[in-house]
Amino acid sequence: MKPLRLFLTTTFLSLALFALGCGPAPQQKTEDKPVEADTSQLETILKRGTIKVGFDTFKPWAMKDKEGNYIGFEIDVARKLAKDMGVKIEFVPTKWSGIIPALLTGKFDIIIGGMSVTPQRNLKVNFSIPYEFSGMSIVADTKSAGGRSTLKDFDTPETTIAVRLGTTAAEAAKNFLPHAKKLLFDEESQTIQELLNGRVHALVASNPLPFTLAKEYKDKLYLPLSDDFTKEPIAFAVRKGDLDYLNWLNNWIRVNMSKGWLQNRYHYWFFTKEWESMVQ
Repeated sequence: MKPLRLFLTTTFLSLALFALGCGPAPQQKTEDKPVEADTSQLETILKRGTIKVGFDTFKPWAMKDKEGNYIGFEIDVARKLAKDMGVKIEFVPTKWSGIIPALLTGKFDIIIGGMSVTPQRNLKVNFSIPYEFSGMSIVADTKSAGGRSTLKDFDTPETTIAVRLGTTAAEAAKNFLPHAKKLLFDEESQTIQELLNGRVHALVASNPLPFTLAKEYKDKLYLPLSDDFTKEPIAFAVRKGDLDYLNWLNNWIRVNMSKGWLQNRYHYWFFTKEWESMVQ
């Protein structure tokens, strides 16, 4: 019995010493360490006192008046957003084809430029909730395309379409008019000039541009379709991973929609002619 008693005593002492810390030290729990959160872009903007807005010119989303100042629906939106944030505004005009890379490299804090939400763009940026919707339409040359009245009429290898590079209009033309020849241009003014010079049969763009052109040049152009052939959500674009910033933008949109401010400014720029004397 003594050997058994001795064995039990030795085992008990070993367990006691282990419990008192003489055994191997337990691993430190890294999750107990506080993790420092990244600074929200909203906080950066507020500290800087200025919000930098990236955009490109699309009539009447954004354009220059006779004095060289930027005006348009998106300019009104950006100015109101900055005012409600309590900061100044800095406009950063950027070519549309490179506007998302410019946002990602920090050249500005937000894109406010009539940008449609697409899955491909959403892989690179976060979008706010929509603050407006835009539709694609066609404006055509009466001489070379007269008599055509459906998308199918324009979807032929003999048809040439002008469209702006990097836009959802370019995607729409590719998907809805796969057989037509597409000429891509960096600037909207180039697509218009091609149409007015008769070098293309039609132009694909978001309204109200097709509607405005057909009305302005009614002796040369016409609208083949009675309505838009797409409807796309328009939203703010910001860099990924900033929920506080996105939350503020989403609620700003909700508040200004509930008050009718966004609808009022959209109607002014898209459905009235009151501003036309301000531009060249």
